[in-house]
Amino acid sequence: MTLARAHGIVISGIEGLVVEIEAYLAQGLPGMTIVGLADTAVGESRDRVRAAIQNSQLPWPSERRITVGLSPASVHKRGATLDLGIALSILAAHGAIPEPQDVVCIGELTLDGRVNPVRGVLVAALAAHRAGFSRILVPHTQVAEATLVPELSVVGVSSLSDAIAIMRGEELPDFDVVSTKPHTMVVPDLKDVRGQVLARHALEIAAAGGHHIAFLGSPGVGKTMLAERLPGILPPLDDDLAVEVTAIHSVAGKLEAGTGLVRVPPFQAPHHSATVAAMIGGGAHQVRIGIASMAHGGVLCIDEAAEFDRVVLDALRQPLESGSVTVSRAGFTSELPARFQLVLASNPCPCGKFVGTGTLCSCSPPVRRRYISRISGPLLDRIDLRVTLEKPSIVDLDASTPEPESSAVVAARVQEARDRSSFRFRDKPTLLNAHIPGPVLRREFPMEPEAHALLARDVTGLSARGIDRVIRIAWTIADLNGHARPSVNDVAQALSFRDGNGAWMAA
Repeated sequence: MTLARAHGIVISGIEGLVVEIEAYLAQGLPGMTIVGLADTAVGESRDRVRAAIQNSQLPWPSERRITVGLSPASVHKRGATLDLGIALSILAAHGAIPEPQDVVCIGELTLDGRVNPVRGVLVAALAAHRAGFSRILVPHTQVAEATLVPELSVVGVSSLSDAIAIMRGEELPDFDVVSTKPHTMVVPDLKDVRGQVLARHALEIAAAGGHHIAFLGSPGVGKTMLAERLPGILPPLDDDLAVEVTAIHSVAGKLEAGTGLVRVPPFQAPHHSATVAAMIGGGAHQVRIGIASMAHGGVLCIDEAAEFDRVVLDALRQPLESGSVTVSRAGFTSELPARFQLVLASNPCPCGKFVGTGTLCSCSPPVRRRYISRISGPLLDRIDLRVTLEKPSIVDLDASTPEPESSAVVAARVQEARDRSSFRFRDKPTLLNAHIPGPVLRREFPMEPEAHALLARDVTGLSARGIDRVIRIAWTIADLNGHARPSVNDVAQALSFRDGNGAWMAA
């Protein structure tokens, strides 16, 4: 046989593309050519594959002209995931092994024939399953990750010789396969936050409705502590979202070997020196997952928000609305999911002492305005809840006072509120108050007449988006209170959280 086929997968963003690998051996000047828009990493596989085959004591067609074609030819192929498939197709074309049938081969080859792990095995397994394949070969350290895809037979290989044995129907030698273990993330408990009753209640509302929240206060009052505890009161990720989040972490190379599905909402807190590319994603030759996508399904905490570059903060405006980011380069365009809850935390001024009457603050009014104006009005308009934190009293911090409610207690109320909204929106594409379009909410789910009248009187200074967000907050407060529809008190509370005690600039 001079022509043989195998199948591999390349990763673009968080999507996998099945690639048909054809190896053709012909008469001519000995050499090897790879065609099909291969990048440098794929092109260099000709040297890795040749060395791996020869060092595995397997025959190399040294007197033949080898052409390896990668289809579809019009799509760029990036990375080293195709090494194993290329090697098997060449050996099959040379008659050393049967042609691989109904199997996808994933793995990077070393020069001595070992199979190295690669990023995005879960994405590759999902792509193989959707394309109708029933079996996949992966590095043996990543078997647990691939087995997260049901109805797919996963075979782990530690070397090219193992893959050859499988193709020939031989028994594999025993080697350790990393077993699946639950994904764990230590989340601090909300009971550690003493005082700050208003801020704790706002955090509960944010968790119940999926709302964005902003904290303003002097250093050390608990802004970061509250933000870090938000994942602990959010419900675990459902199956579909858990697979999507785990796939993102797999492509980003952040998934530990043997880890199961990510069930705890992720938490990302970038440094204020982060660039737009780091926040949104980028890459010149292949997609690099950004911090916003790493926070998908969880929480993105922008601590010390006024220290961030304004351009970086404004780059979040589009994903806050759409739940996704688009990375466009000369050679590719990729859309990445980025549906997260934003927690914005900032000091009121550079010295951080402009609270209450502001008598302790040493910053001039122009300096304070410039500092807080780094958080633009359009970005702040997308923040549902705004809370100004005061310093807790010595009584609040006294260890002899009763402990505040724990995350488990608050999480139970959050789950009950989400159950109510899920039942209400059971026929809608989304089940959270924060994601329901404003026109749908106003038209199909009206508030009590008195509550609507209160909102109509107090819309001064609010944009149309702001009004919709007040309505969404009111519905979440009603869900927490067990009300069938938002009452006057629910709307009044929503308006007060939108105002943020007047500490934030109007939006």
